[in-house]
Amino acid sequence: MSIQATAKNSRPVAKVVPDDDRLNFLPNLFGYRNYFAAESLLYTVMGSLSPKDYSGGYWDFYALDGKPLYMVPPAIDRYRISCDGNGYSGEVSSDAAGIIVTLFTLSHMSFARECDHLAEAFHRLYAYAAEHPEARAIFRAID
Repeated sequence: MSIQATAKNSRPVAKVVPDDDRLNFLPNLFGYRNYFAAESLLYTVMGSLSPKDYSGGYWDFYALDGKPLYMVPPAIDRYRISCDGNGYSGEVSSDAAGIIVTLFTLSHMSFARECDHLAEAFHRLYAYAAEHPEARAIFRAID
């Protein structure tokens, strides 16, 4: 199999945003008018989804093809996630937890602010999540 064929058949993989580019990540993900509120909401949502495991810390930012995609909480073995709204309860990696909480935040903010930028970011991350190894858990958590 050629290298190109292998690359075409593999799922896209987001990359950690370098420290030099972190300053622009949140405004680019959530929009300049929304990023303060969205960042605060994201941390609050993570605390409510995983109160036993999440206690703050340094989050990594991930981008794909130069576009901001999602935030990941500090890495621990697994995050226990419970969603009161849909009854989901399970354990996921910090990467999947980040996708879940970023999707929740983008969804909430896009309806609250009626902002196309937020809706586009949600759909970009949703499509990425569909190819994630933990896609089933991610979608059960956000359903």
